[in-house]
Amino acid sequence: MAVPVPGFSDEHFQAAGRALEEAAPPVAGGAWELLVEAAGVHIYRLLHQNSGLYEYKIYGSLPDCSPELCADVYMDLDYRKQWDQYVKELYEKTDDGKKVIYWEVKYPFPLSNRDYVYIRERREMDVNGRKVWIVLAKSVCVPQCPEKPGVIRVKSYEQTLVIESDGEGGSKVYMYYFDNPGGMIPSWLVNWAAKSGVPAFLKDMQKACLAYHKET
Repeated sequence: MAVPVPGFSDEHFQAAGRALEEAAPPVAGGAWELLVEAAGVHIYRLLHQNSGLYEYKIYGSLPDCSPELCADVYMDLDYRKQWDQYVKELYEKTDDGKKVIYWEVKYPFPLSNRDYVYIRERREMDVNGRKVWIVLAKSVCVPQCPEKPGVIRVKSYEQTLVIESDGEGGSKVYMYYFDNPGGMIPSWLVNWAAKSGVPAFLKDMQKACLAYHKET
């Protein structure tokens, strides 16, 4: 019997749209900690009490890349395999009428690669007179994507991406991110991924957007 694949509600998208309107999380006296402030990127983290891991909120920008272009690039799985060096395997399949994505991520030796099985949905919305592009993603468990030997399955994954125009031909970006990578991950790698990996990802995505624009 096929396992039903849950989707996203209107409230999920409305909440994501409101998040971009909010100011950055308060740091002084609050639970969110400012982790990185560099090159126009602000990364905050919050201790996830149940797991001992962190949730992240990222505020950044992609100059010279329109919101629609950013959303198109982010959704294009085949193109991501060209510009994201950490993709080992990435594809979409249909499970019980719903699209499910399989994604294997390269980890540095001697760590095992991680893989994800997740759903995502993109919507364009009006938030208080402003047009925003929202992509939601979360992990799911389906029998059609069994775990593979030597690869650790990430079973708890959530991501929100909200994009709007910066009024100057570029985009403002907000991202919420949480996953539980499982296994023993060194603290240096976790810190590197947050402090260096996210800004590098935004820079790579900006380059990909500009190249995508030329190709299309």
